Amino acid sequence: MKGIVYSVNIGEKKGEVKKPVDSIELIEDFGVKGDCHAEKGITKQVSLLSWERMNEEFFCLKEKVDIKPGIFAENITTEKIDLRILKIRDKLKINDVVIEISEIGKKCHLYCEIYKKVGKCIMPKEGVFGKVLKGGVIKKGDMIEVIPKIDVAILTISDGCFKGERIDESGKYLKEKVEENSWYVVKYEIVPDEKEIIEKKLVELCNVADLILTTGGTGFTKRDVTPEATEKVIEKKVPGIPEILRIKTFEKSKFSVLSRGVAGIKGQTLIINLPGSLKAVSDCFEILKDLIVHSIEMIRGFPHEKN
Repeated sequence: MKGIVYSVNIGEKKGEVKKPVDSIELIEDFGVKGDCHAEKGITKQVSLLSWERMNEEFFCLKEKVDIKPGIFAENITTEKIDLRILKIRDKLKINDVVIEISEIGKKCHLYCEIYKKVGKCIMPKEGVFGKVLKGGVIKKGDMIEVIPKIDVAILTISDGCFKGERIDESGKYLKEKVEENSWYVVKYEIVPDEKEIIEKKLVELCNVADLILTTGGTGFTKRDVTPEATEKVIEKKVPGIPEILRIKTFEKSKFSVLSRGVAGIKGQTLIINLPGSLKAVSDCFEILKDLIVHSIEMIRGFPHEKN
């Protein structure tokens, strides 16, 4: 998802409007240079608000309120981006600047100028606040790119690994690769090849993860029941993912077509079955990593990008 910087604004005193300026300099772990809200170590170092939403919310009150950038004390006024679908730990990239979303909404100050005039303010429900991870300069017209946070659960399904008879190389590999891509491993667990246990665990993980990667249990033996358990849990099938994994990895091993792995969506969570072998998991992940971000964006309702 992408948008545009409509205005950049600086304020000298808290509780007052910020004034539009030509450009602002953001300093890592501090905020906007020269702004009254900048402070080292805090989580609300920079604020953002949608220009479109400001005008929509106060359209009927425009005779009482002169809506202009900075009037709600936001540092960055945005355009063509729906800030309402952002989540905590999403990142915004603007030129070299990287802002991590730390808070959505805030308590409106009693001395807020807008609140005094009309008895309402948009900041409490739609103000977006972030911490500066990387500094740089931002100006009007710059592109805003949203990098969604992705919470990942890794589920190794193996009798041998569960009993401690085998080392879980594939699960550990996935954990390493997930972290390399700056995603977050929220759960890493090992369960036996028991259909009911797998089902229950998948449902549980859907409550905390955007993506669940399973490894193991996709073969032909009686104990291989991962696809069956997954199909019981998912609400929408995504057949294209396992299809492309089998097609692409067939170039390296003809046995890849024997994997019965499936993929699908439950609620807001994407579940993907991967084989159990380390080599197969490695080959599959290289194909998957370019698909995962876009898949999560689609599930969350980000606007479609033209390719």
